[in-house]
Amino acid sequence: MQVLIVGAGAMGRWLADGVGGDVAFADADPAAAEAAATEIGGRAVALDAEEQFETVVIAVPMDAAVDAIAAHATKATGAIVDLAGVMAGPTEAMATHAPDLERASLHPLFAPGNAPGRIAIVAENEGVVLRAIREDLASRGNTFVETTPEEHDRAMETVQASTHAAVLAFGLAAEPVPDGFGTPVYDALEELRAEITGGTPRVYADIQSTFDGAEAVAEAATRIADADADAFEQLYREAGGDADSRPDE
Repeated sequence: MQVLIVGAGAMGRWLADGVGGDVAFADADPAAAEAAATEIGGRAVALDAEEQFETVVIAVPMDAAVDAIAAHATKATGAIVDLAGVMAGPTEAMATHAPDLERASLHPLFAPGNAPGRIAIVAENEGVVLRAIREDLASRGNTFVETTPEEHDRAMETVQASTHAAVLAFGLAAEPVPDGFGTPVYDALEELRAEITGGTPRVYADIQSTFDGAEAVAEAATRIADADADAFEQLYREAGGDADSRPDE
């Protein structure tokens, strides 16, 4: 299989390392494409090259995915795949610009350094190329979660946007504490804060600008801060999943 990876960042390199075939990298930064080709194997090509490949993988930031699909879809002869992490726009763009090709939106639900793991997938016109990609990724210990663009993007409001906002808010609000004073809950949050803030800020900014969720966290924090003892007990039970404690809507 001949594969073009558009976007030579961590996620593009992860996929290139996980699928069989001859890989080429293209990136707005040619040096990044060269570095990826050296690290993973393969070669670098110019972003505006007209060479065609059996599979084209779009591995660019969320806000650039739709335009990248439009620009590079004609380079694919068999399949086009995106790794943006948002699905509604990219799946629509792939259907528009590559209606006759095998198409898949893949969202690894982990950072590349934490692979393997679960991969959310929306596949259309699936055939021999996408099946081969699935098999390659599954052979490395990954599992697939079949979904729809709507279900995926709605879930990411909680799984990513709200979760990241809550952890970052803790990091911003927390004061330094002396050694030895941590509780299991505090230590767990500190570990999550360190993991998130050790990543790439642009990735987390893209998630917040793409998905709703932070506003709900802010509203919930205000409800907790304003609650008296009785109201707090109700919120406590609601947070624990007690449906009877939730207010009528």
